[in-house]
Amino acid sequence: MIKREAFGLISNLRGFMAFSKINLSAVSSYPYGLIKQDGRGKVHNINFVESRSSAPSSGNPSRLRRSLNQNGLPRRIDDGSAIAHAVAPPSQFFHGSRVLLEDEVGLNLLKGFGEPPGIPSRQKYEKMVVAVDVDEVLGSFLSALNKFITDHYGLDHEVSEYYVYEFYRIWNCSRAEADMRVHEFYNSLSFRIGIDPIPGSQAVLRNLSTFCDLSVVTSRQNVIKANTIDWIEKHYPGMFKEIQFGNHFALNGKSRPKSEICRSLGARVLIDDNPRYALECAEAGIKVLLFNYHNSYPWCKDGYVDSHSLITKVYSWEEVEQHLISWAAAAWK
Repeated sequence: MIKREAFGLISNLRGFMAFSKINLSAVSSYPYGLIKQDGRGKVHNINFVESRSSAPSSGNPSRLRRSLNQNGLPRRIDDGSAIAHAVAPPSQFFHGSRVLLEDEVGLNLLKGFGEPPGIPSRQKYEKMVVAVDVDEVLGSFLSALNKFITDHYGLDHEVSEYYVYEFYRIWNCSRAEADMRVHEFYNSLSFRIGIDPIPGSQAVLRNLSTFCDLSVVTSRQNVIKANTIDWIEKHYPGMFKEIQFGNHFALNGKSRPKSEICRSLGARVLIDDNPRYALECAEAGIKVLLFNYHNSYPWCKDGYVDSHSLITKVYSWEEVEQHLISWAAAAWK
């Protein structure tokens, strides 16, 4: 517990905002530290950020919005480059007369909404790092793409006919032609607003974010990075710590394997619908929840992944939640 005298130090910090007037705003980071000593004699540093202004930032508001995670703390996007910090509302950092550390914030959120069964009291609390795919895991990409192809090329396919993610095999055209059609879709209104979230994903991810560090790991291309981030922040605001792009199947630029991205994040689990990525990451020692929503993804039914001990098939977001609660509880014992 921080002693009451510590608050006198806060008032003397040059340029620090009055707590009653703090608004979320872009800042230049000038960290100041306080020292907290717990009952076991362990010392914690508590950092604050000085803001040059309490007025709303004149910069790009979407850039600022995308720089924060669900606890109001800075998040990296893709390349890990430095981005604007922000001062969070005081209620996120202050509870009664004490300052909450980031992990304590997560702990109180979890306890406030009811702790999932099997999750122990976490004095030695460490969040599980989980990587989450986008297409067919967070959003119904294929359904929107198929409708676009039907409207523009007169093809009549059901989503159940997509037994592989190599679209030229489904559309009976060359690979180059298929790539061109997909990029036409990327430039369309259907791509920007026509992809719906997978049912159950939003509620489950809100729960998971209280005891998991969630990051997006997608094979999507760099050319659709901005639209992808906008879509994620619209439907999953503040839930993801990082957003990483593999740039697979791109017309330009280098690609990164999902296993490499997951290792760089320290991810223990990947949630993905693609058996090839599932096997790649499992071979790298990462647990995989192979997502096949209501058993409706024909490309997800390849039998060669069934025997791998690190790959578990799931058919709903509720099943995802059950497995992650179980694994987190086992890790904290």
